[in-house]
Amino acid sequence: MKLAFIDLETTGGSSTGDRITEIGLRLWEEGEVIEDWQTLVNPQQSIPPFIESLTGISNAMVADAPTFEEVAERFEEKIGDAVFVAHNARFDYGFVKSEFRRIGKAFAAPVLCTVKLSRRLYPEYRRHNMDALIERHGLDPGPRHRAMGDVESMFQFFERTRSEHGVEPVAEAIQALLKRPSIPSHMSPDILDELPDSPGVYRFYGENDVLLYVGKSTDIRQRVASHFSGDHNTSRGVQLSQSMRWVDWTETAGDLGALLLELKQIKGLKPLYNRRSRAAKRLVTIALNPGEEGYLQASLCWGVDPNNLGQYYGLFKSKRDAQKALQGIAQKNELCNQMLGLESTHGPCFQRRLGRCKGACEGLEDVTRYNLRVQIAFHELQLKAWPWEGPIGVVEENGSTGRTDIHVIYNWAHIATVHDEAELSELEPGREALAFDLDSYKLLIKHVLAPGHRLKIIECPGMSRPDVVWPDE
Repeated sequence: MKLAFIDLETTGGSSTGDRITEIGLRLWEEGEVIEDWQTLVNPQQSIPPFIESLTGISNAMVADAPTFEEVAERFEEKIGDAVFVAHNARFDYGFVKSEFRRIGKAFAAPVLCTVKLSRRLYPEYRRHNMDALIERHGLDPGPRHRAMGDVESMFQFFERTRSEHGVEPVAEAIQALLKRPSIPSHMSPDILDELPDSPGVYRFYGENDVLLYVGKSTDIRQRVASHFSGDHNTSRGVQLSQSMRWVDWTETAGDLGALLLELKQIKGLKPLYNRRSRAAKRLVTIALNPGEEGYLQASLCWGVDPNNLGQYYGLFKSKRDAQKALQGIAQKNELCNQMLGLESTHGPCFQRRLGRCKGACEGLEDVTRYNLRVQIAFHELQLKAWPWEGPIGVVEENGSTGRTDIHVIYNWAHIATVHDEAELSELEPGREALAFDLDSYKLLIKHVLAPGHRLKIIECPGMSRPDVVWPDE
């Protein structure tokens, strides 16, 4: 195995807009260091003061340095067929690919991330950034935030793993991390290297940029990889894989943000291969009101006020679904078909003739007793009224990526997502009414009202309340 330990210093964090200022590289093969190589790089743009103070690399230092185009061939020659090894490899590998793309060349190499290697070999620890590894393993760091200094720290960590776990187990861990699913021939072979291993939403596009599919995951890279393996080995999955031409994604802080964004994009963008979660044109619910003789009677409602959800029972996408639910309730609880609106005939109902109704249709069952049985039967279907005075912010934090998302919710409708409390205080919901949505309601009930949930809730009493309306054709 031949490894190229690589670290870059850059003008910022975006590989599309920022540039490389320094490259550090150490070649290792068969237990020996073959070569160290280091060079400053003229980024052909100004280095921000913050980056200069962090790395110590100034505009004056790189003014006479070669450009990346001038060192690109030498860089390729030194790496050759080695594995590209970096700490948080997606960052460094993405910058190298972008620099080669700017000069009209493609670059690809097998990639090993030492963050992932640390997670695999030391799963008992939560933090795996370079500072944590230096402290945990007692490494002797070189100059931090300089390319060759960070290469030295990374290499020491690699050597430490071999001494603590053994040469063969570390080699097996590396091979497992390098094992890649078969990528469709019409897609870039290194597509997985560009994807993050964080939560978010991914989108598959076909020819002419047609949106094929929207999905979500707590690990975007792993989930996309599963589409190229046996995890999706159905005729529909194979057809989707063959139709794909490119992938893009949006990272989120956590699972709730990914679910909300997935729902929004499936309903709004209508990808070809998504069948679930399409927006319902109309919703049906059930109301219970006393009739002339006092018995609670069920009726179907197509237009209700979302501000009074606690008065209704169940959410259904069609009249047929609602009636099917009522039939099940009647049979299970020996309730009257006439009182549930399933029959309009006079006299004993069908349930009564079968001995499954206690006689409400004939006025024979005590009203109070019957109504209590109805309330018990419908209890689990009762909709949840909004329990807060106004909008709330649901906070998701990701310790690994440092990302924070605050999802602004009102009356079970998602208004917006911001990233800190300053943005939250400045947010003013638009005047356009929000449609009440069945899937969002179920999702938010599960995450926000679930016993023991760990999400932080921020109430926003001063924020205006947007109108939330019932969906109607």
